[in-house]
This record gives sequence, structure tokens and C-alpha cells, in this order.
Amino acid sequence: MKEIIVKILTELRPEFDFSVDADFIEEGMLDSFDLVNLVSDIENEFGVVIDGMDILPENFSSVENIESLINRSKKR
Repeated sequence: MKEIIVKILTELRPEFDFSVDADFIEEGMLDSFDLVNLVSDIENEFGVVIDGMDILPENFSSVENIESLINRSKKR
């Protein structure tokens, strides 16, 4: 799953290396407009629906946090 998340992120913002251990939001790698596209791409790729209440910066700050969000969304 992590490889697919990195692939989605890289397609969205190819100028950044999302395989690094960084806070994507704090480092300016993703902004609010990117999150809208990212949510759509994740929902399409993984067949989940991400609750609007879960669209928070901390849920998109790392590959691990995005993976946790996807896993939580699968259980709904």
C-alpha cells in the first residue's frame, strides 16, 4: 500500500520526494488544493470513502498517516 501512496503523491507533486521522512504539510509539499485531489485519488485507487471530518492536515502529513486513514476508511 505504501508504494501506491507514494506513487499517487509523486504524480500529484513530482517535484518532491515523498519517500523521505518529512511532514508533508509542514514542509510545504502539500497544500489544501493538493488535499482535495489526493482525497479523490485515494478514494478511486483504494475504493474507500474518506469522511469529511477526516480531511485534516495531520492525516496527510506522512505516508504512514495516509495509510492509517485509508485503513480506518475501509472499516466504515
